[in-house]
Amino acid sequence: MTKKLLALTLGLSGTALAAALVLPAVAQESLLPEGFGKPADTPAPRPAPTPSQTPAPSSTAAPKGGQSGATTLAPSTVATLDSGDTDTGDEASDGEEGTSGQLKYDLPPGARRLLTRVGPLTPETGGMAPDAFGVRGQYAAAIMRSMRGQVASRWGQILLRRALASAIDTPDTISGADLAADRAGLLLRLGESTTARMIVQSVDYDRATPRLVATAQQTYLANADPSGLCPYVPAGLAHGDEQSWRLAAAMCAGMSGEAGPAGWAIGRVRSSGKISNFDILLAERVLGATGAGRRSTTIEWDKVGRLTSWRFGLATATGIDIPAPLRATEAGSIRSWTVLAPMTPMGDRIAAAPYAASRGVLSSEAYVSLLSAASSEEEPPEALAAQTDLLRSAFSGANAADRYTAMAEYWSAGTGATARYAALVATARAAAALPTGADVGADPWQLLGSMLTAGYDNRAVQWVSKLSVGGHGWGIMAVGSPRPLTGVGAGSIGSFASDDDSAESLRSKFLLAGLAGLGRIDAGQASSAASDLGVDLGKQTRWTRAISEAAERREPGMVALLAAAGMQGEWDKIPPYHLYHIVRALHDVGLDAEARMIAAEALVRV
Repeated sequence: MTKKLLALTLGLSGTALAAALVLPAVAQESLLPEGFGKPADTPAPRPAPTPSQTPAPSSTAAPKGGQSGATTLAPSTVATLDSGDTDTGDEASDGEEGTSGQLKYDLPPGARRLLTRVGPLTPETGGMAPDAFGVRGQYAAAIMRSMRGQVASRWGQILLRRALASAIDTPDTISGADLAADRAGLLLRLGESTTARMIVQSVDYDRATPRLVATAQQTYLANADPSGLCPYVPAGLAHGDEQSWRLAAAMCAGMSGEAGPAGWAIGRVRSSGKISNFDILLAERVLGATGAGRRSTTIEWDKVGRLTSWRFGLATATGIDIPAPLRATEAGSIRSWTVLAPMTPMGDRIAAAPYAASRGVLSSEAYVSLLSAASSEEEPPEALAAQTDLLRSAFSGANAADRYTAMAEYWSAGTGATARYAALVATARAAAALPTGADVGADPWQLLGSMLTAGYDNRAVQWVSKLSVGGHGWGIMAVGSPRPLTGVGAGSIGSFASDDDSAESLRSKFLLAGLAGLGRIDAGQASSAASDLGVDLGKQTRWTRAISEAAERREPGMVALLAAAGMQGEWDKIPPYHLYHIVRALHDVGLDAEARMIAAEALVRV
């Protein structure tokens, strides 16, 4: 690959409060707790104050083992919303009142963050160009708000995370703070809590709009950092009698050593009857941890029916174990937050790690490091010890045969599609290090698939001469190789289809979609193969027109967003024509490496 995908393993920089609170050691629904108001994406837009785990694989160098939650690549419907257009001026006087209430700001105007360009990643650090999303801000924001947060493709989420974390120019049609809120909100639903926090922190808190204030609450809860709520308390209280913000005000008062006001605020919320006593007790537990409240608060989960961001954030911050039955029903986003929160019990992190690795929240390197850390703890669970022993053998076995045997056993040990794909992610570097002279059987498609989970396409292509045309591994490399393979046509696709055991030959349809999108098969051959497979790659919808037009305008950020929108759910529900348009659009805007990795992933996962 000619460049490396910057690894966005957005580490969890803990605050002083978080350190004090940690004891030794989205889904479609609202991430707010019951009774805590509306979801972050529903507040009506209001004017802002006038103040304002990997570089993409490419054709010459393989990236390091991680590209996921550690990569900048983080990969529906379009709704119409009120514009909420605001002035995005760059400066404000210290005494000026904004949406956050009367707040003094200590930084000189020249040191303040601009709302005209928001985001931590620049092109030099792996981000996209400032104009990557074009000029239609409300349109982009509407797509973000419409997305549920589950993207079928690991590489699709990696690419989307990279796009959303980029320092992009704010279009004239939307406030920079509102657009940041929508970006962070989508990242939260994707499980990318640390990247969401980086976006929220890219906007000075006294310039936060109501939408960003609401999103900031969810973001800091997702990161188990109650102290992060404190700067937003005045704005949260100013925009309605939001009981959750009263509890936040109480916690922040306690953190400042003001036990009296903290107790008064807690009592007022309790007397309102609008918040469950359980959620109030969690806030009191935070106060107890800071020494400003009741230290003997007992937390009983017996009558708690679901895990919300409030419950996850405060329980995690204060070292309270979350019962397994609640963990079993938690949203996928919370599973990923769990993995990224270092204060979470190791057992819970390990249980959630396969999901996070398969989604792209964890890079291959980060996943292996987490497993290694867990296995090094005193008396690790027997199943975990056996798993890490196999993984250790895959990396450092006595010879190539032993390493491959360990890999194959590790791949087959998981239960369910998520665990099996996560196993491929974990062995990516081991697979890339295996010499091509090793005996890996007639069709080492899992070995190749493992390499490509981390973008090792140059290593994978060295195995092509050992592959049989029409085999599973051949199909993966036909779309995943940095260079087109020879002899690809309707006949070879037919050979591939003859051994295809996927439901309704979906794997073969994805192969054709990937080849056609990459331009690796001519129109006549593609038409012939499509006829044989009974698939229409040319189908037109509102979404196909939107992604094609974004590609024509050369807007890679918008293409990445629309690509992820077209891959919501699981792979077996993605229409082949969606994959064709996604791969073609990414290829057209210069994201060829990501296009290849997404196409190859489709053939590995169905």
